[in-house]
Amino acid sequence: MRLRAPISAADRYLAGALFVVLLLAAWTAATWGTAEERFISPAVLGSPMEVATSFKSLWFERALTRNLAQSIWRVLQGFGLSILVGVPVGVLCGTFPRFNAFLAPLSVFGRNVPISALVPLTLIWFGIDELQKVMFIFVATVMFVVFDVARAVLGVDEKYVQTARTLGASNPQVLLKVLVPLSFPEIFGSLRLLFGIAFGYIILAEMVNMTGGLGALILTSQRRGPMEHVYLVLVIITLVAYGIDRTLFALSRWLFPYREAA
Repeated sequence: MRLRAPISAADRYLAGALFVVLLLAAWTAATWGTAEERFISPAVLGSPMEVATSFKSLWFERALTRNLAQSIWRVLQGFGLSILVGVPVGVLCGTFPRFNAFLAPLSVFGRNVPISALVPLTLIWFGIDELQKVMFIFVATVMFVVFDVARAVLGVDEKYVQTARTLGASNPQVLLKVLVPLSFPEIFGSLRLLFGIAFGYIILAEMVNMTGGLGALILTSQRRGPMEHVYLVLVIITLVAYGIDRTLFALSRWLFPYREAA
């Protein structure tokens, strides 16, 4: 087999399906039989069938749709604010090296501080209500947005800038008609990936002050049971995040058909 050889879409899906089948087989084997016969206690991990059949109680008794909608809405607000602030700032950083150097310490801090450390900070700054969860997403993601946008703008080939200069373009024209349009496909791709990360971050914030959301649902199920709900919510989070990612991927392919997306 040749290193890094491309594979067909059918082979890619087949390999992924094989992994899922093997995972389910191992899961079933570890949870087969009565509670005494199982390799893993049912108090820790239920069988695939037990997890699947708990969906009805999760849907009706734990208000799955309401909690899911709450989590998505919080991410949309927090990450939307990150886009509103981070994209313009990132464009300026990618355009003006002095401004980029000025914000470099904040960028280093924002991209390297442990995410869990932001939870108590945002609780101090914004209280324990809904605002804290939204601002947690904003604080956790805004510097990543700034960094990725700046990198996308810096990645625009200098020949396009020089061509615009030769044609008499001013600085604002170079910025708005060359740098921003040419970097936008890369910016969109970065925002798509960062949105998925933000969707994972909100789970952490929702576990602190349990006022709804998937994070609160996980913690409630862990404390009060059944444990099957914990695993089911994790599967749902994965499927929803994947669905959002594929939707944004399709939008990217439609907006930028000339760009090879990943």
